Amino acid sequence: MPRRLAERELTGEGPRRDGDARGKRRTVTVNLAESPLSWLHARGHLDDRLFAAGECLRADYERAQLSPGVTMRWDPVRIKVPGGAPALAATERQIAAKQRFDGALAQAGRGLSDILWRVVCGCESLPDAERALAWPARSGKVVLRIALDRVADYYRIG
Repeated sequence: MPRRLAERELTGEGPRRDGDARGKRRTVTVNLAESPLSWLHARGHLDDRLFAAGECLRADYERAQLSPGVTMRWDPVRIKVPGGAPALAATERQIAAKQRFDGALAQAGRGLSDILWRVVCGCESLPDAERALAWPARSGKVVLRIALDRVADYYRIG
């Protein structure tokens, strides 16, 4: 993932998201391209197993192309593979990824899939997801760990 560094004013609640930090007293350099999941992993809040589970879920979300699209797809129908083995068509790969994604969310459970989708797929920060779900502050991290543990079991990550 390419890094996009920016200077932000450091406030009591963390780095400011808007505006320019020039001329302020304390600033911090933040990576705008960092996902909330990698942020939690880099600071020791998630172990390698839970991070890998989240990355698998995010990869299936991207492969299934579940995010809103704005244009038509112009991909070829079949992809040639060395050795002449038949490859899956783009739509077949997309359907398989959607089935894995749906299975992982079903394994997590009805109450836990909301936080998974918001943080892992929607790239919302934990405080934003907690506010959107009307949860108490600092409860999202514990719930996210439980959900990622179930997803890791689904993907058979040891």
